Amino acid sequence: MDPRLEKVLKLPTKQKIGIMALILVLEAAALVWFLYLPRHKELTALRTQLTTLQGEVAEKTKIANNLPKIKKEFDELNVELARALTELPNSKEIPSLLTSITSLGKNAGLDFLIFKPKPELPKDFYAEVPVDIVIAGSYFSVANFYAAVANLPRIVNITNVDFAEVKNVNNRMMTKVNCLATTFRFLDKKEIKDDKKKPAPKKK
Repeated sequence: MDPRLEKVLKLPTKQKIGIMALILVLEAAALVWFLYLPRHKELTALRTQLTTLQGEVAEKTKIANNLPKIKKEFDELNVELARALTELPNSKEIPSLLTSITSLGKNAGLDFLIFKPKPELPKDFYAEVPVDIVIAGSYFSVANFYAAVANLPRIVNITNVDFAEVKNVNNRMMTKVNCLATTFRFLDKKEIKDDKKKPAPKKK
């Protein structure tokens, strides 16, 4: 028999119990350190990953459930865009639109004293097309002209209206009117790109 083992066996019972307890404690510590802690760490990481995946699944499920509503809203926006496109002319249509405006005025019985297109004012994706107008005629003719412009299929805003030289001619109230007619047109991709390249105006 191993002399060291014999020496242990000859120890008092209390010391033998103490040695056995120490061995058990060391074995338990080894099991905890080398087996339990790594497994516990791995389990914690897996639980965290599971929670994350469950959150992603819940979010994607919510999106999937809202897809019909999102698609409907998208279709409605496309309809609105198509309607807007019909109301804003492109650059080729601007001359004919301006001609239409003068025709409406003449048909209403007005004389055009000034019809002067001003420089366009580019915005994000469209440009304002302002025109200085001075017309002469009766109040009734002016009202008919503005009503006809409002009924155009294209957007034309009349602003800065100023009545001048109001007088009675053969029992008809005649006047001269200064105003600004503004229509709008879409910018094409090249115009938008070129506009972005322009340096911003310096602040005074």
